[in-house]
Amino acid sequence: MNRYHPLLVVLHWLVAIMILISLIVGGPMLADMKNSDPQKITALTGHMIWGLCIGGLMLARLAIRVFTRKPPLADTGHPTLNFGTQVAHAALYVLVFAMVASGLGIAFSADVFAIAFGGSDAALPASFNDIAARTAHGIVATLLLLLIALHVLGWAYHQFVRQDRLMGRMWFGRKVE
Repeated sequence: MNRYHPLLVVLHWLVAIMILISLIVGGPMLADMKNSDPQKITALTGHMIWGLCIGGLMLARLAIRVFTRKPPLADTGHPTLNFGTQVAHAALYVLVFAMVASGLGIAFSADVFAIAFGGSDAALPASFNDIAARTAHGIVATLLLLLIALHVLGWAYHQFVRQDRLMGRMWFGRKVE
């Protein structure tokens, strides 16, 4: 076997796009909006739904990854890089789940669920910056962006240096030889 399960491929690309949109568009947009802005709660509601969907899809992806056959680990040509690759892939899961958890921490700390979904007339706090989960959310977002950049560099290494067609494992079509 030299390809991932088609459902894993779909989830990989869907979640990748969703994470990038959330990190590049959602985060900065929300950070620049004042909590007193009437549009903030609408934007936060969308961001929360989006983040919870990412978390759910990542749980599904993890379950499918555990219970389906996988191609052998890719070889970078160097044992240290091979180990680093395994750590980086595990870290992607950990950081995405940490992102969702820290987002939930912000929402629970500021009672955003009641405000966004429960019809509470309460106002958002003046700032989320004094909530520890907000600090964690920002740090995890930065680490996640850096790890995604490293992931893309790993792809480029395989594509252009090793020329081993590794990308075919995470795509559709005929079997890659």
